[in-house]
Amino acid sequence: MINETFVASDPKSAYDQAVEKYGTDLRIVSAKQLKYDDGALRCEVVIAVPKELFMERSFGPLSLEEHRSEEEELLSELGELKAELAQMKEGLLGDDADTDASEAVMEEVKALFMRKGISRRWLDDVASLLVGTSVVEEKELLVSYLLEEIDESLKVRGEMLDKPKVMMLVGPTGVGKTTTIAKLAARYAYLLEKPYKVALFNLDSYKVGAIEQLEHYADIMQIEHHSIATVEAFNEKLEAFEDYDVILVDTAGMSPYDTQKFIKTVEFVNSNVQMQIEVDLVLAATVKYEDMEDIYKNFSFLNPDSVIISKFDETKHFGTLLNFMLLYKLPMSYFSVGQEVPDDLLPASKEYLLEHFIGDVNEG
Repeated sequence: MINETFVASDPKSAYDQAVEKYGTDLRIVSAKQLKYDDGALRCEVVIAVPKELFMERSFGPLSLEEHRSEEEELLSELGELKAELAQMKEGLLGDDADTDASEAVMEEVKALFMRKGISRRWLDDVASLLVGTSVVEEKELLVSYLLEEIDESLKVRGEMLDKPKVMMLVGPTGVGKTTTIAKLAARYAYLLEKPYKVALFNLDSYKVGAIEQLEHYADIMQIEHHSIATVEAFNEKLEAFEDYDVILVDTAGMSPYDTQKFIKTVEFVNSNVQMQIEVDLVLAATVKYEDMEDIYKNFSFLNPDSVIISKFDETKHFGTLLNFMLLYKLPMSYFSVGQEVPDDLLPASKEYLLEHFIGDVNEG
């Protein structure tokens, strides 16, 4: 039998390539996902096919003399291989023992990270690159490696206030969008090296008291505040406020199943205006694993530019949140770490998030 490797973005596509070349007369030897030098993840499927089929499909039909020559060469190679196997026989038992020990370490560490909220899907992708290395031989070394990979994979989006923009905050119901907008408004208007010209727009006509709450914050900070009901009015207001540095927009909280609110928010996001509209997804640090996929499926259609993480003060377990950031590769921009306006808002930091997660891992 001859082994041949097929590479594609997913296992099925790689296998389909093999079937297209050889038909179904083949055997899968292995399938694994690898990170290439360009940073892309690709799947390699290794298949075994009869030597004659391999030669025919790769080089065309062989003559009788060529067949005999190939058979003689194969018999010679088999003799050499048998000799090598005889020499390695004793060492194989020791290698198997080492492999078993490494697999045990790998599974123990994976189990620890999964208990803390990191998915097996992400762990398997990273661990597949470590097979056969010394990293998997020691638990502490493997834990350190995974933490470094988490650090490398997380993305942070810094403050960008070099040109006027609209920041539209979207997210599930009850994540704290309105309070976060008040914190951002105070930060931009009063707490940075230079004061920025800030206005507040409210599109949330669903939540009882939402308009009054944001208006209260605006009055305290002496910032312009407007409640807007239609896309046309939104466009008109944006044109009227085009000389402002930042316009912060509060939207209605949406469940992943609220199609009406979702469609209306999409209409606002797609407004044809001169100012840049930045979409920021507000996500609670208390997000449940079961809700992550629904949240992403819903709000990914808005093409969020960043994630603002709220309710840091309401949990000590950050694995599920980390898992969301790792799987969906969205950059973080701010952390809301308490209830005080404007103090409890921090620019996003990998170090801050990892310190909290590592404390949770150490407890495990």
